[in-house]
Amino acid sequence: MNKLEFTVEEFTTPNPITASENTSVENLADLMKEYGIRHIPIMRGDEVVGIVSERDLAIVAGFDLREKSMVRAADLMIPDPVTVYADARLDEVALEMSQQKIGSVIVNEGNTLLGIFTATDALNALIEIARSARVSPCEKVDAPHPQQPHGRNLKP
Repeated sequence: MNKLEFTVEEFTTPNPITASENTSVENLADLMKEYGIRHIPIMRGDEVVGIVSERDLAIVAGFDLREKSMVRAADLMIPDPVTVYADARLDEVALEMSQQKIGSVIVNEGNTLLGIFTATDALNALIEIARSARVSPCEKVDAPHPQQPHGRNLKP
C-alpha cells in the first residue's frame, strides 16, 4: 500500500469564529450554538491567547445569572493552546491530539491564524482518505458505499 501524506491544512476549518478575552459566557454559548461549533479561539489583538470549549462552558452552567455575568472568556480559557503550522503532517497532529486528549489545535500560517483543526475535522479526514483509497478512478469519491446504510449498522 502506498504511504499517504497529507498536511493538516487540507482538513482545517479556515477562518474560525473567534472571541476576545472579555467576551461573556453567554456570548460564547450563543456563538457556539449559532455556528454549530464546540471550540472558540480567544484573541488578544491578532494573537491567539487561549481557547474555550463547550466543556469549559459546562463549568459555569450551574452558576446563577449574577455569577455567570461576571465570568469572561479569559476566566475560562485554556491559555496557550496547542498550535501547529499549516504544513504539519496530518498524522502527527492527530497523534498529538490523541496523546494530549484534546479536541482541537490552532493552525497557523507563519504567525497568522489560519484556522482550527478539530476532532471532527480529523474524522472527516479519515472518512475522505479511507473512501478515496477504495475508490476506482471511474467512481465518484463522495458516493456512499453501496452496502452501507446511511449512519446505521455500518459493517466492512
